[in-house]
Amino acid sequence: MEKKYEKVLKVVDVWKSYEDLEVLKGISFELGEQEVKVIFGPSGSGKSTLLRCINMLSPPDKGEIFLSGQSLMASEVDLNAMRAKIGMVFQHFNLFAHLKAIDNVSIGLRRVKGLSKEEAHIKALEALRRVKMAEWANHYPAQLSGGQQQRVGIARALSMEPTLILFDEPTSALDPELIGEVLQVMLDIAKAGTTMVVVTHEMGFARAVASEMIFIDKGVIIERGTPKHFSTSPKSERVKHFLKQIDILYGRHEELLELPDEDD
Repeated sequence: MEKKYEKVLKVVDVWKSYEDLEVLKGISFELGEQEVKVIFGPSGSGKSTLLRCINMLSPPDKGEIFLSGQSLMASEVDLNAMRAKIGMVFQHFNLFAHLKAIDNVSIGLRRVKGLSKEEAHIKALEALRRVKMAEWANHYPAQLSGGQQQRVGIARALSMEPTLILFDEPTSALDPELIGEVLQVMLDIAKAGTTMVVVTHEMGFARAVASEMIFIDKGVIIERGTPKHFSTSPKSERVKHFLKQIDILYGRHEELLELPDEDD
């Protein structure tokens, strides 16, 4: 029986400009509970801006964003409360250099959720366990590799128990040999049912977990479909060319993931 999803996220005809530059031009898509949506496309296509619109760091100029049926653009909405339901994993980690890993994870639990120091510590440690970083809990970011820092960033997002987690090219700032460990953690939490929107060029990861992939170029959705669609029968010549280039650049990481069969 096909799984039925509640719509966690609805992006409706979103437009965004910076001065005279139109970055997003009418983007729409929906995301159900436990789904993973992968957004991909060339640099400058508007992918990161789209994520910033979703979490209202850069509110859209036109269109609407709904989280669990609530418009984030409604005048009466408590934006801070809604943002607390949206986790964000950044390209460049954004950890506090003066805080240990455990404190980087627990700080949001204390300041946003109001947990005691002891409660926050317990939850933060559990989140670090989920990303296989518990034994580094008392290390500072400078003592960690890039892959380990990114896993702490993922733990920070997970610890808040968000409705949705956004990933903005989470492996693009990593050395090649560290990418696999982050992709594996993302694969694990996707399989555990985390609802995710992921901007990435890692096609092996996308094929493993995406319920839908969306190709964006110049602020417009060019093509969308299942991972199998993009693997076997993409329609647009622009997409075909892009995928060919991506396969040359990024195909090396597929063997690092526990990929399911296409028919799973």
